Amino acid sequence: MRVLLVDDHPIMRSGLRSVLGTAFEVIEAASGEAAVPLASDVDVVLMDLQLGPGIDGAEATRRIRALPDPPAVLVLTTYDSEADILSAIAAGALGYLLKDAEPAELVAAVRAAAAGETVLAPAVATRLVGRVRRPAQTLTARETEILQQVAAGRTNQAIAKLLFISEATVKSHLVQVFAKLDVDNRTAATVEGRRRGLIR
Repeated sequence: MRVLLVDDHPIMRSGLRSVLGTAFEVIEAASGEAAVPLASDVDVVLMDLQLGPGIDGAEATRRIRALPDPPAVLVLTTYDSEADILSAIAAGALGYLLKDAEPAELVAAVRAAAAGETVLAPAVATRLVGRVRRPAQTLTARETEILQQVAAGRTNQAIAKLLFISEATVKSHLVQVFAKLDVDNRTAATVEGRRRGLIR
């Protein structure tokens, strides 16, 4: 079985190679752009989400899954926010693991992904179950995206320009965000969003 490691940190790739190299043939890519053409010849892609300059792991996953005969993509990252998890799954990732996983767990997860099974870290599964149980309070993908931009310090005008929507639409989404998070301002929304793991 061939596994493609996609991570922009050489030390992380080296560590993962030593873990996986005993069980699989391993190749590496340091960026999302480099990973896409290599993905045609592997069984499983182990994808980090934050890859430095260029496309992120979610976009790389989307492009890989659009290939004619795509491999399974298993996210391996340090980020466990709801926004990251949903973005990766929406892009086509079959599983989502955190980098604190045990080596044996990682090897088993790669085998499971190759067999078409979904693999989720316990913390990730808990977040997804929580989202299903509280749909009324759950932010939509767009609301989450806007809250992430608010957390980055962007104004409504800047967010509207970035997302190609009107400023009035941004304000409308923020009204919903405030209501769902039970807050009344941008700072409180950011704090509550981070506390709940909705944003990074």
